[in-house]
Formats: sequence, structure tokens, C-alpha cells
Amino acid sequence: MANMRVMADRKASVYTERGPAEGEDWAAVAVALNERMSSRRVGQQQLAELSGVSVSTLRLLQHGAGRRVQNKTLAAIARALEWPDDHLIHVLLSGTRTADSEASEPTGREILAVLAALRIA
Repeated sequence: MANMRVMADRKASVYTERGPAEGEDWAAVAVALNERMSSRRVGQQQLAELSGVSVSTLRLLQHGAGRRVQNKTLAAIARALEWPDDHLIHVLLSGTRTADSEASEPTGREILAVLAALRIA
């Protein structure tokens, strides 16, 4: 463990030099990210453009290998996917996948889509 440097300030970053810190569930982040991208029909390139995160970093996260990804990167991805900024950090630290995320408040786009559908009917 002497070779492993864990960042103590979780607000600054969540990563280690040699691998995930104890209690981090990168597989849960991968599941949440992949499910959200699929449900929103967002590809890697589009998410990269929306979030300002490289495609290679997104690819690593989608495969559960995000051991050197900082909180600000996770926040940018969450924001681009219309989640609260800290959603992926919460998933990482709690292992909670997406059960709660889909039950969250509807987005503006979702509300407008429902209103448009009601006007048509």
C-alpha cells in the first residue's frame, strides 16, 4: 500500500496511481454510463462533444477502467447526460447503479415531449 497514493480530498479527485481505491465501483459507473447513453441514444463522439471529455476516456469508463478519472470529468459527463453533477461520483462510491436515476425528476425536454404529445391527441 505504500506504493498506492490515494487522494484524500474527494472533491479534488477520486483516483489512485495503481488502481481503484477501496470502495470504488468502476463497474457500476460503466453500467450506469452505458445504460444512460443507450436510453438517451447518445454515442461516444456525441457525448465527448457535449461533455468536453475525450472519446478514449469515455471508452475506458464504459469498460469499468476509470481508475485515473477525476471528479470534474465525472461531473462533466453526468451534466452532459442530464444527471446531477455528482451522480456518477455517487455511483462510484456507493455502487448504486441506475435504479434511482431513472426515477428522478423529468427533464425539460421530457416535459416538452409529453406536452407536445398531449396537443396532438
